[in-house]
Amino acid sequence: MKFTMFKHIPNILTVIRFFLIPFIVIFMNSGNYILAFIFLTISGLTDVLDGFIARKFGFITNFGKLIDPLADKTTQISVLTVLALQNVIPLWILIIVLLKEFIMIAGASFLYGKELVVSSKWYGKISTVLFYVAIVSSFFIKQFNLIIFNHPEYSMSPLPSFDQYIYYLALIMTIFSLFMYIRAFYTKGYLKKENLKIDSSK
Repeated sequence: MKFTMFKHIPNILTVIRFFLIPFIVIFMNSGNYILAFIFLTISGLTDVLDGFIARKFGFITNFGKLIDPLADKTTQISVLTVLALQNVIPLWILIIVLLKEFIMIAGASFLYGKELVVSSKWYGKISTVLFYVAIVSSFFIKQFNLIIFNHPEYSMSPLPSFDQYIYYLALIMTIFSLFMYIRAFYTKGYLKKENLKIDSSK
């Protein structure tokens, strides 16, 4: 009971992640990838913290189960959109990610308010980590190459786009994760008639 007053902290941390997105995008557009990295890292830390608090003290709510992944995906898609517009990643990578996230969000909305859950698996977490590593690598490459461009006297060669290979790995894991997510819907019987009914009492 003594922790009841803190039950909204996980959801508050999740909402904060939404407010961090504009700062990340603004710094990326202004070419300040160091600050973009800092704000992205803060966003990631709040993600870890709200999940830890929710599980540790039993503060898991239907709202949290829906809004937490939405905050993650909105952050990821916002960053990838800017990178696509900056020609850092090809547009088709963004399109595939958008399609995957649309399906995932639709599935989460379907499960909202029901006693059903598709728990997070290792392959989904690896996909998220790989995208984070790829994005951070892009930030580092862009920032380094901007410095070289603005200071030709350094006589250094620009860094190659090694981050592309990490994006490809992340995309492979993303597609695999989506396949396993859809498979879980069928194998766990979430599409049975009784699960398709809406419980109006909730």
